[in-house]
Amino acid sequence: MRSLIEEHAKRLKLSWIRENYHAVEAETHEEFLLCLFEREIQQREERKLNLLLSQSCLPDISGKQLEWHGIHMNGNITKEEILQGRFIERKENLILYGGVGVGKTLMAALAGWNCIQKSQKRVRFYTVAQLVNSLLEVNEKGTLGRLFKQIESLDLLILDELGYVPLHKQGAELLFQVINLCYEKRSVIITTNLQFGQWNHVLGDPILTEAFIDRLIHYSHLIVFNRDSFRHKDSLMNR
Repeated sequence: MRSLIEEHAKRLKLSWIRENYHAVEAETHEEFLLCLFEREIQQREERKLNLLLSQSCLPDISGKQLEWHGIHMNGNITKEEILQGRFIERKENLILYGGVGVGKTLMAALAGWNCIQKSQKRVRFYTVAQLVNSLLEVNEKGTLGRLFKQIESLDLLILDELGYVPLHKQGAELLFQVINLCYEKRSVIITTNLQFGQWNHVLGDPILTEAFIDRLIHYSHLIVFNRDSFRHKDSLMNR
């Protein structure tokens, strides 16, 4: 009997029930079934959450807290809307601007992490250099469409460190295609240390840069980090 129950549970893909049903105690059949279903659902939710976190490639932010002093936002978005991901429901973008080490990546990662934990959104984190290198590689292999489909399945795309590495012409054009894919369909967070007028130094083409910025800022919030580098402060304190 026990082997048949385990076999049926396996065929129905009820992994928690298959492994643990014999240890469940209840006073009625209804309570027994309810407990089985609740624990099976809980395990599936946990597996899905862990998979989403793994696929997101978010940086490890465990134990880190974002300090909000010196962060300036426009009046159309609040701290809670950023952290709870409400901008994603509206297909809006965030542009996080400031110097090196001021917390831009941490804010982007926190927003992404919360979106997964609270709403099970699909999130993917790249540095701009990583994404462009991947785009060039799959384009050369003829599998660019596969990566585009992965991006189209996202709710939030995070692009970190725009401005640190100048892009070659083909890389900039492929990155523009990604932004075009996201336009009005999914949210993008970009972190950058450059003002808009300097983005041409990265993208290399004034017309492409104008089109890139135009699509990005149409539904966006600019968040300015007007403060000193925390890493620099820590270094000075350690000395």
